[in-house]
Amino acid sequence: MKQSFLALFAAFAATAAVTAPATAADISGAGATFPYPIYAKWADTYKKETNIGLNYQSIGSGGGIKQIQANTVTFGATDKPLSGEDLEKSGLIQFPTVMGGIVPVVNVEGIKPGELVFDGPTLAKIYLGEITAWNDPAIQKLNPDLKLPSDAIAAVFRSDGSGTTFVWTNYLSKVSPDFKSKIGSNTSVQFPVGLGAKGNEGVANNVMQTKGSIGYVEYAYAKQNKLSYTKMINKDGKAVAPVISSFQAAAAGADWSSAPGMGVILTEQAGAESWPITNPTFILIHKKPTDVAAVKEALKFFNWAYANGGEEAEALDYVPLPDSVVALVKKSWEGVVGEDNKPVFSN
Repeated sequence: MKQSFLALFAAFAATAAVTAPATAADISGAGATFPYPIYAKWADTYKKETNIGLNYQSIGSGGGIKQIQANTVTFGATDKPLSGEDLEKSGLIQFPTVMGGIVPVVNVEGIKPGELVFDGPTLAKIYLGEITAWNDPAIQKLNPDLKLPSDAIAAVFRSDGSGTTFVWTNYLSKVSPDFKSKIGSNTSVQFPVGLGAKGNEGVANNVMQTKGSIGYVEYAYAKQNKLSYTKMINKDGKAVAPVISSFQAAAAGADWSSAPGMGVILTEQAGAESWPITNPTFILIHKKPTDVAAVKEALKFFNWAYANGGEEAEALDYVPLPDSVVALVKKSWEGVVGEDNKPVFSN
């Protein structure tokens, strides 16, 4: 039976308490909330097998980037890939760990998970403040068999610097010229309407507590918290559900080697089965770390996760990377070197 997110959070918090204060061998990381559930699960299993702990701060991608640039953690985590220029400037390598999907979640009386259907332009109009009621004709047209209330829509968004927001706004900018020109795509944007919340956790909690709300979270948060996620009309005009197969379909045509740090963006991908708001999540590590031993432990952890963490990832509704991408990742690790200019980790 899959653990609930809250139970997983509690279990990881207990593990963190047992391992605190961190020992020299423990791994420190900070950043994206999107992958927090799977990093927590991997950390729990890895601790039991190796007695090496992971102290991960789920503070948002913006915070993770700042902390790794300041060299206060062994690795940073971000859902918005850094550009080649930024990676070079900060002396970092970047690599993906897992993939998942960003999903709209709603709190509308009588609406069950997967019943409501949205398309991108309609979502864009909600977050532009142009659609304000649940029985708006645009929403009703997409859902002719549902009786929608006249309740006001409360749009919930991320208040912190967030890779999830980057992916969400990247998608909305692709499907709505108005959204692109008025709001644009970034880790932090100025929405004209709505309620701000910190982290995927905060958005999930806000939606659960606010009648008539809509928000965007990573699918694991939606499913584990039993939120009413929606279906989406994809680029091919098909209504698709957020499931592992639709995330995999979106990633099928990605050219991972074409982007610096394998920083592909998987929004609005073609394909009848593709989920339109799919994304990888990334790790950032210094190419010439000041604490070589800590970085070696971090790479050992991720090496273990690629080899042993696939089932746990799928159980939490993440998509493991294809073997070909893992091979690219491990090749990139050769660029992480010590004072002797030799790789700090090798299989």
